[in-house]
Amino acid sequence: MMILPGDAGYDDLRKPLNPSLDPHPAAIVPAAGAADVRAAVLTARKYELPFAVQATGHGTHVAYDNALLVRTGGMASVLIDPDRRVARVGPAARWGDVLRAAAPFGLAPLSGSSPDVGVTGYTLGGGLGWLARRYGLAADSVLRALVVTADGELEVATPDRNAELFWALCGGGGSFAVVTGLEFRLYPVAQVYAGAVTFGRERAAETLTCYRDWIERVPDALSTAVLLNRDGTLVVKALYDGPADQGRRLLEPLLRAAGPVREDKRRIVDFAQAAMGGTYARTFDQVRALDDDLIAALVAEPDATVEVRHWGGRIARDTGAAAHRNASLSVILDTVPSASTEAALGRSGLGSSFLNFLHDPSRTATAFTAENWAALRRIKAAVDPDNVFGANHAIPPAVVQHAA
Repeated sequence: MMILPGDAGYDDLRKPLNPSLDPHPAAIVPAAGAADVRAAVLTARKYELPFAVQATGHGTHVAYDNALLVRTGGMASVLIDPDRRVARVGPAARWGDVLRAAAPFGLAPLSGSSPDVGVTGYTLGGGLGWLARRYGLAADSVLRALVVTADGELEVATPDRNAELFWALCGGGGSFAVVTGLEFRLYPVAQVYAGAVTFGRERAAETLTCYRDWIERVPDALSTAVLLNRDGTLVVKALYDGPADQGRRLLEPLLRAAGPVREDKRRIVDFAQAAMGGTYARTFDQVRALDDDLIAALVAEPDATVEVRHWGGRIARDTGAAAHRNASLSVILDTVPSASTEAALGRSGLGSSFLNFLHDPSRTATAFTAENWAALRRIKAAVDPDNVFGANHAIPPAVVQHAA
């Protein structure tokens, strides 16, 4: 079935979640399975139409005017194999679906901060969740992807089959194929010690200085972030995959540095109910360490919410396509930084981004190391030389040099 402009349902199906976009595709295909996706790819190629795909709409950053738009919202299946600790999902499954299905078995996925986010887009973009320091990015736990290629072929990608395509998909985004199914690992996480502790901002500089040194000593099972909020509060967010008494002891030096507690919401909770939230990443960069100039600039930031988050752990030990893995910390602001913060990040930051947090497609290359960017472009040239899958965070195919 193909829905054209003027047909019933067209206006509902054409819009993503981003309210600033108002796309008008040439046609919309509501896909019920991989065969529908394949037919849509072949149709777009036959009629030389731009091609776009949308599942939940969270990751759409470019209006797909005059394109053939495939909507995979009807492909939201979730199957759990508790013996293998594996989930199999359709492209429109959301993390809440997987969390609910895995929880009865004492298992958890490497989900993000919101259960409403789509699994596939999040995972292809890297997938930084609150279990990442212990178990890695979501992209690094993928075992198999079912895809439709730019030639309209149905393929399976694994570490042993279509291995380069598989590597590129796991963190390189949606530039290489349309994913119609994912299989990924689950982990034995039932309950966690998690929550937020709120302070005033009077000791923000001391807290970030302590944080810089304190993170060098904490185990991978502990994930934390420090927020400086517009309302004058400082918040420490923490999730510990271990006994609560150990989590309390580990956090004590940092909390003591932050000063008198205003509110403490830490508790033992099912992982699926650990609503840790996140900060809108209008500005994102990574640093290997917080230097004094950057701390001073962040503390003095006049009108922003600032989040400093600990990376490292398993993230740094894996070797997937996603992210700059040698960074210890990320710095997020929900607005444009002041001149002093921009200058401090320019001196100590990596100039990096992360695909899940990136809203500007012109900066896609900054989400990857130079080596991985070159590899992704080479793979793109092999699997999609005509750039059929060029919407959103497109990775351009490398120019192939032919011998004279």
